[in-house]
Amino acid sequence: MNEAAAAQVVLLRAYESTGFAPWSDADRAWAGRAALQTVDAQATAEDFLATRARLGLQRLASQDPRLVRWQALRPWRVEALLAVVVLGLLFGFLVDRIGSTQRINLLAPPVWAVIVWNLAVFVWLLGQSALGVAGPGALRQGLAAALRRWRTRGLSRGDGAAAAVWKAFAADWATLSLPLGGARIALALHLGAAAMALGLIAGMYLRGLVLDYRAGWESTFLDAGTVSAVLSALLAPASVVSGIAVPDAAAMQALRVAPGAAGEASAAPWIHLYAWQLLLLVVLPRLLLALRAGLRARRLAHDFALPLHEPYFQRLSTLQSGEQRLVQLWPHAQAPDAAAQAALGRLFARVLGDGVVLRFAPPVAYGDEDEVAPRTADGTVQVALFDLAATPEPDSQGRLLQALAAGGVPWVLVDEGAFVARFGANATRLPARREAWSALAASVGAEAVFVNLREADLSAAEAALQAASASPSTAS
Repeated sequence: MNEAAAAQVVLLRAYESTGFAPWSDADRAWAGRAALQTVDAQATAEDFLATRARLGLQRLASQDPRLVRWQALRPWRVEALLAVVVLGLLFGFLVDRIGSTQRINLLAPPVWAVIVWNLAVFVWLLGQSALGVAGPGALRQGLAAALRRWRTRGLSRGDGAAAAVWKAFAADWATLSLPLGGARIALALHLGAAAMALGLIAGMYLRGLVLDYRAGWESTFLDAGTVSAVLSALLAPASVVSGIAVPDAAAMQALRVAPGAAGEASAAPWIHLYAWQLLLLVVLPRLLLALRAGLRARRLAHDFALPLHEPYFQRLSTLQSGEQRLVQLWPHAQAPDAAAQAALGRLFARVLGDGVVLRFAPPVAYGDEDEVAPRTADGTVQVALFDLAATPEPDSQGRLLQALAAGGVPWVLVDEGAFVARFGANATRLPARREAWSALAASVGAEAVFVNLREADLSAAEAALQAASASPSTAS
C-alpha cells in the first residue's frame, strides 16, 4: 500500500473511531460490502482496506468540507527539496568570508567550522548506527511534526465532530508516518548541508575572480614547521586529489605575516585546497547520505506499513474473509432488555466486524456462578456482563469471572445505564463504583469496560473495548 492510500485508510478510521454522526453503522456496513464487490477474491488485505477507504471517503465528502480541502492539497515534496537546496546555496554564498581584508588566515579559515560541524554529524550518525538506534532522532521528529502541523493547519481547528476527526487523524498519522517523515527530513537536511558547502565553494571562486586574495598565517605559539605539519595532515585528502602540496617549513616561514599586515603569496592554491576539502569531506558524504535517505523514503512511501495486527484492521480482515466471530455473553443476575441487546450488537459489530454473532446465555443467578461452563475451543469470545448498580463481590460476580477465566481471560462489560438513570452521570458514587469493578476484573487479569447501553453514541465504549481487547491478556 502506498502512502496516499494509507492516509485514506487512517483518515476513514478517524471518522469511524470518533463517532462522526453522519457516518452511521449502516454506512460502515455499506463501505465493507462495496469494497468486497469491487476487489476480487484474491485481493490482499491492503487492497481491500484501500478500496474501502476510497469509497468511504467519497461518500463522506459531502458531509465534511474539510475532507474536500484535504483532498485538494498538492504534494510539495519536490518543491520543498528544491527550496532547501536553493536556500542552502544562497546561505553558503552569503556567509562565505574567507578573509576579512582579502587575506586568508591559513590557521583559521571559516570553512573549517563547516567541515568540523559536518564531521561531528557523521560521527554521531555512525554512533547511532553502531548502537542499533532505529528511527529518526529528536531533530528529525520535531521537524517532521512541524511540517505535518503546517500541512494540516486549519483542518483540526475548532470544536465539534469534524474537528475531533482531524485531531484524531493528525495524532494517528503522526505516529504511523514517523519513519517516512524522518527519512524525508534526513534527505532535506543532507541536501541542504551539501548545498551550503557548494555555496561556500562558489563564493570563494566568484569573489576570487574580482578580488586579489592573499594567504598568510600568524601565531604566538606555533612555528613554521609545526604549521606545515598541521596543515599537511588536515589538508591531506585535498592535497592528494588536487596534487597541490602544502608548503614545507621553509616555504611556510615565508608565508608568516606580522599582525595587521597583508600576505604576499597568492591565495589561489589554498582556495583550491579548501574547495577540494569541502567537496571530499562535506559534499560527497552528504550526497551519499541523501541518496540513502531518498531511497529509504521512496521505499517507505511505496510500501507504507499499517498496524494490521490492531483490532480495527483485524475486524476488517474478518469481514473480508467472511469468517464469523462468535461472542458468548454471560449476563449476571438479570438479562439485558431488547434495547440493550441491540446496543450490544452494534458495539461488537464495530469492534469485531459485521460478521459477529452474539449468543446471550440465560442470566447467571446468584449462587450459580460455578455452574458456568464456557466453550473456547472454537475461538468464541467470552464476555461477562454486569450492572454497575450492583455491588461487586468476589463470592458472586468474582466467581463468575473465575469460571470464565478457566478458558482464558474474559472480556468484562459493566453497564452504567441503570445507575446513571437513577443517580445521574455526575454522581459522586460513580468513580468509586468504577474503581471497585475494575479491581474485581483485574483479579482475573481482565480490564473492565464501562458502557451506557441506553445511549446512542457508543464510540467511547468502542474505543475502550478495542483497547482492552488489544492487550495481550485479553486478546483472543
